[in-house]
Amino acid sequence: MMDESLAEWLRLREAADHQSRSETVLDAVQRRVLADGPIRVLDLATGTGSNLRYLIPRLPPTQRWLVVDRSPVLLAHLRTRTIEWSRAQGLEARETGEGLAITGPALDCHITTRVQDLDSVDLPDLFDGRHLVTASALLDLVSGTWLSTLAARCRAARAAALLTLTYDGHSTCEPREPEDAMVRAAFNRHQARDKGLGGPAAGPNAASTAVRAFADLGFEVRSETSDWQIEPDARAFQTLLIDGWASAATEETPEAAGVFADWRARRLAHVAEGRSRLTVGHRDVGAWLER
Repeated sequence: MMDESLAEWLRLREAADHQSRSETVLDAVQRRVLADGPIRVLDLATGTGSNLRYLIPRLPPTQRWLVVDRSPVLLAHLRTRTIEWSRAQGLEARETGEGLAITGPALDCHITTRVQDLDSVDLPDLFDGRHLVTASALLDLVSGTWLSTLAARCRAARAAALLTLTYDGHSTCEPREPEDAMVRAAFNRHQARDKGLGGPAAGPNAASTAVRAFADLGFEVRSETSDWQIEPDARAFQTLLIDGWASAATEETPEAAGVFADWRARRLAHVAEGRSRLTVGHRDVGAWLER
C-alpha cells in the first residue's frame, strides 16, 4: 500500500518536475555524452519513470535504458504510464520480456527494468558500458558515502551524470504563516535521518556534496536551480506536500505536534480557498569527464 501511495505522489509531482528542470544543465551534459551507436543510460531509483519520460525526447534517438528501482509495484506503474505517454506522443510502445520498446519515425528506445535495492551503488554491472547515469529526486535521501561511491562508479565507466531535482532546504509558502520557518527547519533535520542508503542522508546538503564528490574525481560539474513553483490549482499536490512536511516535522519534534497540526490546518485552508502558492528549492547537477 505504501508503494501505491508513493506512485500517486509521483504522479502528482511529475508536471512540476518537468517544468522545473534546468535545461542549462541538461544541455551541458548532452554536449559531452559521446556514444558509438545507441546511447546507453542507467536511471537509478526510477520510480514510475518520470525522469525517463522527460529525457526520451531530449536524447539521441537510439537509446538503451536500464532503469532500476527497489519496488516492482512502481516499475509496473512505469510500464503502464510510459505506454500511455508514448501513445499520446504518437509513438508505438509494447511490453517485452525485459521491459518496454518504444519506436517512432525518429526513435528506437528499449527499456530494461530491474528490481534492485540501492542501499549501495557499489554495483559495477549496473554501470559498465553506460554513457549516462541519471537520477531524479534521489540525492537528498542518500549518504555522502553513497554519493562518493556513485561518483567513483561513474568515473570507472567514464559515464556522464545528470542528477536532478535534489531538495536544497529552501521553501516559501504564500500566504505566509508564522510557523513556516519552524516547520521547514524541523523538516530539514528530518531529511538528514538515515534512509537506509549508506548512512545519515545528505539531506539539504546533497547537491553541494555531489558537486564535491564528482569534482574531486576530476569531473567537470555544472549545478543550477530547478525550483518547483506550485500554483493554487495544484490542490492535490499541495495537500500531499503540506501533509508530508507536517508529518516529518512532527516526527522530528514531537513536543511541537500541536503547533504543527494548527499550522497544517491553516495551510490546507489556504489550499482549499485557492490562495496557496508554494516554492520548493531544488538543484540539478551535471558532471562529465573531458575526453
